[in-house]
Amino acid sequence: MFKYATTSECPDTRARAGVFETPHGSVQTPAFMPVGTRATVKGIQSRQLRELGAELVLANTYHLHLRPGEDVIRELGGLHSFMNWDGPILTDSGGYQVFSLSKTAKIDNNGATFRSVVDGSKIRFTPERVMEIQHALGADVVMAFDECPPDPLDRPIVERATNRTHDWLERCVQGWRERGGVESGQALFGIVQGGGFEDLRSASVDAVVSHDLPGYAIGGVSVGEGREVVDAIVASTTPQLPPDRPRYLMGVGTPQDFVNAIAQGIDLFDCVTPTRHGRTHQAFTTTGRLNLRNQRFARDPNPLEEGCDCPTCAGYSRGYLRHLSTTGEMLGPILLTVHNLRYFHRLMEEIREAIRTGTFAELRQRVVAAGS
Repeated sequence: MFKYATTSECPDTRARAGVFETPHGSVQTPAFMPVGTRATVKGIQSRQLRELGAELVLANTYHLHLRPGEDVIRELGGLHSFMNWDGPILTDSGGYQVFSLSKTAKIDNNGATFRSVVDGSKIRFTPERVMEIQHALGADVVMAFDECPPDPLDRPIVERATNRTHDWLERCVQGWRERGGVESGQALFGIVQGGGFEDLRSASVDAVVSHDLPGYAIGGVSVGEGREVVDAIVASTTPQLPPDRPRYLMGVGTPQDFVNAIAQGIDLFDCVTPTRHGRTHQAFTTTGRLNLRNQRFARDPNPLEEGCDCPTCAGYSRGYLRHLSTTGEMLGPILLTVHNLRYFHRLMEEIREAIRTGTFAELRQRVVAAGS
């Protein structure tokens, strides 16, 4: 039901291409997952996601629990039917909200208590409750509940969060297996924590991998530390993960982040970067980012990027997109989001081909030179 197989490897790096099989279809890896927090990638229809190259999308357990609620989604046929997406879906666990809402969240060994961002009511997440919610949502891949430490370089804080993550994982695994494990149609991914400390990361790998899960993620990165720290974490942690399971780097990031992590053997990524940048009038291209509010684009008749096969580049000029961006028209962010998503997926297609043909090092050098 769930299976990962490597199809190509790069001889001069750890980069690999593969296929991750799920009940709702296969995912060619390396792959980027668009973030559909509330069962929607902002401004983009599900049909368009497929046309732009998406195969796997992410939704947010915490926000869907608040609105409309997992019971409503289950009654309406589950998350796939609810958002009209027939491909694989991954739901996070709410663990990121432990980090992002830390000022109002209270964490203890049993779980976390939040204040609802909707009405201020108390929301209690435990590993058992998280698995119950994700089961009701019906995603293909469900994430274990973890604690992302607020400072990845504060060792006492990181140690406590990492140990708690391991304890919570045991409870998540029990809840997942009680509901049938992979036979339920859901694959549980464990999350490796450990901050910026190599020894804690290694110990976390041992603890998480001991559960023999369908996939594994590296969490607790890109939360304020520099790129060099993230790269070092990925370089030391990824090779310790099982080669026959998908490896997911959570919350990262940019084209430069992608090629650096893929060179270490990462398979899956998610981030709000392409959609958020689209809403702030920025477009990704092979030569770097463009800010469409800049005056220099006012009379520019060219597409965002020559040779791009996205609908935005096929039909609209930089001058028109600048007009939309400076007048606040809602079409502007939509068209830029379309382009950015296609750029990210096209980049992954190019990376997979480069791994197959042995030219990944050259592609990586070009992407790094363009910056993020």
